[in-house]
Amino acid sequence: MILKELRISRHFSQDQLAQMSGLNVRTIQRIESGQNASIESLKCLAAALDVDVTTLNQEKFMINKNSNNWKSLPFILKCWFVFNFLQTRPSRKSAARIELIGHISGFIFCCLGLVNEAALAGGLLMLATAYLYHGLIWHGDKYSIWYDHEPLESR
Repeated sequence: MILKELRISRHFSQDQLAQMSGLNVRTIQRIESGQNASIESLKCLAAALDVDVTTLNQEKFMINKNSNNWKSLPFILKCWFVFNFLQTRPSRKSAARIELIGHISGFIFCCLGLVNEAALAGGLLMLATAYLYHGLIWHGDKYSIWYDHEPLESR
């Protein structure tokens, strides 16, 4: 379930979502930790997040290229998303994984750069890649293209 990702992408705390949905904070924590939710709780959360219940039951964020948000995205950002993912169904989780790998390997190679100049150059490139992916994730959240709905602001 992608409740936590939806909540974070909207910049809501668990307390804010609880207040908006009329649910207890503990209920939201329980659902985000992977426990089952009642259909009534899912309906309340879906209404608060302005999505349908089927969106809440998705396992991961996916780009919806038919959404108005994707269509209004600047061309250069569309190219960036497509080029960086090179997969049929890019996800926020895969971008976060690549960002983490870039940071870790970049740091290791920069440390090795104390001995070898080529390792330092490689480390800096890996760190740059990690920061580019961080920006990619941020833009994906900002333009709400990871899931199949339009945020309230664009309506």
